[in-house]
Amino acid sequence: MLRGAALRVTRPRVAVLNAVHTHPHADTDAVIGAVRTDLPGVSRQAVYDVLHVLTAAGLVRRIQPSGSVARYESRVGDNHHHVVCRSCGRMADVDCAVGAAPCLTASDDSGFSIDEAEVVYWGRCPDCSTVRSC
Repeated sequence: MLRGAALRVTRPRVAVLNAVHTHPHADTDAVIGAVRTDLPGVSRQAVYDVLHVLTAAGLVRRIQPSGSVARYESRVGDNHHHVVCRSCGRMADVDCAVGAAPCLTASDDSGFSIDEAEVVYWGRCPDCSTVRSC
């Protein structure tokens, strides 16, 4: 993957890419923790730098729902969406809307060449839905 994106293969890049593949929707701290299991001496800054490079190369997607820290995923290029739990922050992938989806077509593109629509569905995950609030 790295060579295919014209990137040098380094141990930190491989470790970060593996961490993002293994932990979908992980925030930076979770990625750092996963990387440090393989490379204990890697710095936070090195992981931040690698995440930036991988995102710029299109190997990783950075997502940041409103009120949330940035998260990373390896599922790129398919314009999928996400569902986020309002209670615990759990996130899951949602494939593109099917059938008539008028809100995904801009009423006025203002001259932009639109190539992606970002949709975030909000609600409560199954675990939080069963918890009774007092």
